[in-house]
Amino acid sequence: MRMFARRTAWKLGRNRYTVALNAARERGVQLLDLTVSNPTETDFEFDSASILAALAHPKSLRYDPQPQGLLLARQAVADYYNRGKWCGAASAISAEQIFLTTSTSEAYSYLFRLLCDAGDEILVPRPSYPLFEFLADIQDVKLRQYDLFYDHGWHFDVDGMPNLLTPTTRAVLAVNPNNPTGSFVHRNEFDRLASICRDRELALICDEVFLDYEAENPAEASSAFRSDCLLFALSGLSKISCLPQMKLAWTVLNGPAELRKEARDRLEVIADTYLSVNAPIQYALPQLLMQRTSIQPQVISRVRENLNFLDAQLSPASPIQRLKVEGGWYAVLRVPATQSDEDLAIELIERARVIVHPGHFYDFPQDGFLVVSLITPAKDFRDGITALLELVY
Repeated sequence: MRMFARRTAWKLGRNRYTVALNAARERGVQLLDLTVSNPTETDFEFDSASILAALAHPKSLRYDPQPQGLLLARQAVADYYNRGKWCGAASAISAEQIFLTTSTSEAYSYLFRLLCDAGDEILVPRPSYPLFEFLADIQDVKLRQYDLFYDHGWHFDVDGMPNLLTPTTRAVLAVNPNNPTGSFVHRNEFDRLASICRDRELALICDEVFLDYEAENPAEASSAFRSDCLLFALSGLSKISCLPQMKLAWTVLNGPAELRKEARDRLEVIADTYLSVNAPIQYALPQLLMQRTSIQPQVISRVRENLNFLDAQLSPASPIQRLKVEGGWYAVLRVPATQSDEDLAIELIERARVIVHPGHFYDFPQDGFLVVSLITPAKDFRDGITALLELVY
């Protein structure tokens, strides 16, 4: 007799890294956390009064279920695109193209259900965020990876993408900028990806939650305005306004008119089945989106300050290399692969009292990579990097 679904047969035991980290914390060891990614815990200044006031909209007391989300909220998202730096000469985004969800994770579940039958495949980048594997498992979808490689910057073989497609491939996922590599998908890569998806009748899913955070390179465009293939652009409050606790995200639907209409009609049924987004957060959205004007400069300043400190510690002859960061708020360190990334991360906890993420968390295909958060408060970042370098050198 089997009680639980096979799709949930994950390895639920703690890995050695987690065991070591928890043991250090239980001993009361004061650790320097270079993995902190929650912006509400990193000493940024928020307009608390404005945020709380936005949640007190009187219309929140009335239940008005709308599958795509309330028009007021969807229009605020459309304005974010149309009045921002991404628009240019492109056609405007309309509220009709937008679906609200509680998170991008939920948006992925909608899209996987829309596009895939059980066992169908989605192409995803490697390395990238580890959440995709769990989202795919839950939706009975398989992932096929395409590799990012580093050569004076991150790249992927877009022309080799057709060789990875199978009869069950339904979509290509691009993360712009990628987490954790910080690499943008550039305009020529988007052009080629869109062409492949159009010709092979595939959807293109673009995760752009970090798009506003430029570090060493400007982003060239948002994918939301592309209409040359069936496209879904994902983003949300979690990163744009550094408000992950507010739980609001969205999908912008674009593409050829007939395909877009059919996708919208089907997505509407999926969204109507769940009606997950609550009224207070939708009415608050216009004001919460405006928080980005004060919070994003703080984040970008922190990212650049920490990058500058990191670079100042690394000489050209250093055995550690900081890889290029075009956007986002993480940095990848290439370190000597004298042991596994997990062993090195554990040693850093136990001997240097520093927390970093080993590369295998993000599915780096080989050892020799550590990942650190660039939104770590500056003093903690300086102290943690100094301790890290002393150990690794």
